[in-house]
Amino acid sequence: MITNFSTISERLADAYSSREAIVNIEKNRRFTFDQYHRLTNQIANMLHEQVAVDKGDRYLCILDNDNLSLFSHLTVFKGHGCACYTNYRDSVDEHALQIDKVEPKVVLIENELLPSHFEMLKQKRKTIIAMDTPSAEYAADGVLDFWNLMATASEANPNVEHDDRKDTLLLRFTGGTTGQGKCAAYSIDNWLACKDSFYSLPEPLWHPDVRMLHMAPLSHGSSMMVLATLFRGGCTITMNQPDLSAFCKNVENERINVSFLVPTVLYRLLEMDGSKKADLSTLETVYYGAAPMSPAKLHLLQNRFGNIFVQLYGATENACVAISLSKQAHLAETDEDEAHLASAGIPVPGVEVRIVDEEGQSVSRGDIGEIWLRSRAICQGYFHNAEATAKEFTQGYWKSADMGYMDEHGYVYIVDRKKDMIISGGFNIYAVEVEAAINAHPAVMMSAVIGRPHEEWGEAVHAEVILSDNAGVDETEIIDFVKTRLGRFKAPKTVIFVAELPTSVVGKVLRRNIREKYWKATDRKVS
Repeated sequence: MITNFSTISERLADAYSSREAIVNIEKNRRFTFDQYHRLTNQIANMLHEQVAVDKGDRYLCILDNDNLSLFSHLTVFKGHGCACYTNYRDSVDEHALQIDKVEPKVVLIENELLPSHFEMLKQKRKTIIAMDTPSAEYAADGVLDFWNLMATASEANPNVEHDDRKDTLLLRFTGGTTGQGKCAAYSIDNWLACKDSFYSLPEPLWHPDVRMLHMAPLSHGSSMMVLATLFRGGCTITMNQPDLSAFCKNVENERINVSFLVPTVLYRLLEMDGSKKADLSTLETVYYGAAPMSPAKLHLLQNRFGNIFVQLYGATENACVAISLSKQAHLAETDEDEAHLASAGIPVPGVEVRIVDEEGQSVSRGDIGEIWLRSRAICQGYFHNAEATAKEFTQGYWKSADMGYMDEHGYVYIVDRKKDMIISGGFNIYAVEVEAAINAHPAVMMSAVIGRPHEEWGEAVHAEVILSDNAGVDETEIIDFVKTRLGRFKAPKTVIFVAELPTSVVGKVLRRNIREKYWKATDRKVS
């Protein structure tokens, strides 16, 4: 269908004109819906008129949350070119690889990254736009000033028409927890489907009074909530620093009622004194996802903050809520309800979920297989990567590489990533299950489980554990604790205690980094 997103944005401005649409905390900026509509018009017009971004061209954003919120879906879908979001906290080498993949005409960048990125961007002959006034040295070398360019840009509707199913207007890189990230390509309708998936959740969580705080990067999963917020007249509030003390202050000062946090961050929120002292009573809904949640930690979170949690399961390739565990489902009143807390929830209406075997045939309920997803939100494939697209997409389904099963009531349980499954002495052991058992120990904050080389068994279960503050526990106690829950063969054979676990920029634990320490001296990386 042909779509003019300027008209859609204008209708939102008509409906919610003077209500706050965007708040950038560190930048100290506030925009009403009317102001945001005109601002996003200006940005789309500036990119086209001042730096010649036309249809078929791409521009890449290396921006923190406050500035990336200016390049939300409204800006992107109004404009001529295709945007690419990349994580501000990726390394310069990673950004260079992403630029080589995407081949953008223009790169928008935070000023503080110019010292590390300028020479690389100059060598690649990119038009560079700094989000604040660049120093005289950089300006003399061709770096443009975003707000100077905006000063002469028109606020009129760009009135660019796109095919909302076929035109590629947004690119995002996958998290790459099991290897180098790939670049997913999206249409407008992929993101409208994302919005619709939130409105399909069983509880009425989206309304004009939503004040949604984004601490997680907008370049990744947190951006899924932007259109759902805007289309209901709610306010999107951004912060740049991934700092939990600042998060608590912002919740209190801005009267935040909705947010999205990954489990590793929620575990740290439980530990910090600031969460006990700050007034977080306005929080009505906290979405969590991107990694499995420990059921034991979930109980502690509910005891502290109330029944405000909603689990989301999606992916970069499936940019919507595919599976969700509602607030109601978090109320464990029976043993069966308790078991459901270990699940990802039930499929959202409009999303097809299949559990398949190695031949792509559906397995019976209760049997473990690979999770395949199909919906309007499935991306168009991987940009400039036909081989990976052909391998990971089939008949409209995306093959998630997550192993799981569906119970008789339709709840879906994620047991592991394909590449993270441990094979020890011929037994399949799922790292997620072992981590959940370890995390149930009251002295444990979080853990990561891998298979390390073992001459006789092929792999042996190994755990690296972060303890809670002032906790005293030894390796034997952790191993015995898991044995009582999962049995001897699933229990770790070795445990070490660490101060930190390697995580991605969005907070996912990188088991592959831990594996590499133990497997780098071997000829193969699996048993």
